[in-house]
Amino acid sequence: MEYVVYILILLGVVLVAGIAFLVPRLRRRPGPPSPGPEAPPSPAARASVEAPAPVRPAPSPVAEPAPEAEAPAVEAPVAEPATSVEAPAVETPAPTAGRLVRLRARLSRSQGLLGQGLLTLLSRDHLDEDAWEEIEESLITADVGMEATTVIVSRLREKVKVLGARTPDDVRALLAEELVAALDPQLDRSLAASPVDGRPATLLVVGVNGAGKTTTCGKIARVLIADGHSVVLGAADTFRAAAADQLTTWASRVGAEVVRGPEGSDPASVAFDAVKRGIDVGADTVLIDTAGRLQNKVGLMDELGKVKRVVEKHGPVSETLLVLDATTGQNGLEQARVFTEAVEVTGVVLTKLDGTAKGGIVIAVQRKLGIPVKLVGLGEGADDLAPFDPTQFVDALLSDAG
Repeated sequence: MEYVVYILILLGVVLVAGIAFLVPRLRRRPGPPSPGPEAPPSPAARASVEAPAPVRPAPSPVAEPAPEAEAPAVEAPVAEPATSVEAPAVETPAPTAGRLVRLRARLSRSQGLLGQGLLTLLSRDHLDEDAWEEIEESLITADVGMEATTVIVSRLREKVKVLGARTPDDVRALLAEELVAALDPQLDRSLAASPVDGRPATLLVVGVNGAGKTTTCGKIARVLIADGHSVVLGAADTFRAAAADQLTTWASRVGAEVVRGPEGSDPASVAFDAVKRGIDVGADTVLIDTAGRLQNKVGLMDELGKVKRVVEKHGPVSETLLVLDATTGQNGLEQARVFTEAVEVTGVVLTKLDGTAKGGIVIAVQRKLGIPVKLVGLGEGADDLAPFDPTQFVDALLSDAG
């Protein structure tokens, strides 16, 4: 029994020794070691971390070509077209002195006093009552008007009888003398467009739509600038679509400034602001285009009266110019009468004398209204508005007759 006990003890010792020998080895072999905090990063991990680093130097190579790419973007040539487009936009109007004479050919299109008829009648060897009636009818047909025609024919009859004029040259001279006298050359036809007491002259332009009022306003600006005035335009025709745009286009051609408001805004407010702007910039003249027709219930004449009163808060109105369409003939006189009752018209601008208008309307307008014709429109061109001179006008009419 003792031997059995010794053998069991020996086996136990061997078993304990074997376990003690194997356990450490088993602890070191469970599998591949897990990456601990001290494990070095893998190559892939290093690339992802260092990726931003190359981005920093990257701007330097990109920044170098960048100026080359942006330099063309500035496009210096763009500035050249802008200059080249605007430079010719501002024009230098032709001087107004002698403009009516230069436009003599345009008057040949104005019918009525032109042609051989009237001079042929006056050149007859014997002028009986029938002949004088024909002469009178010719003048009335030419829109001279009944009152003025009566005076002209009466004086012609007396001079022909006393002087015995018969040659075409004699007759032409007599007729020219009477026509000039009917136009009253002593009237002051100058525009009051110069500053007074440091305040710019204010010119109101009135008339019905269709008479060429806004276009004429732009042409008057050219006339004034051609004579050395600085001009501010007021686009107070706020009830007609595109009137302000039209006036701005005319103004831009001669370098005038335009004051305008939204479509449908108060015309008097625009006129007031235009005069104020003219005072602020030291302009010589403020030219205000007024409405010719209103689309609300306020009467046109009431609105014109309001514009005038508001403008006069800055000082008196220097001129009120009435634009009349010469082709309307005697009907235009009724328009003129209504306007003169609403505002104090100081001068008439007669447009469209180059078309079917009769030359005699100039005499009728002036005699009926007692207001001088100061400017006449003889075409569609920008410089076809001329200061009116009775002697030059009659000479141009009769030089193309016969």
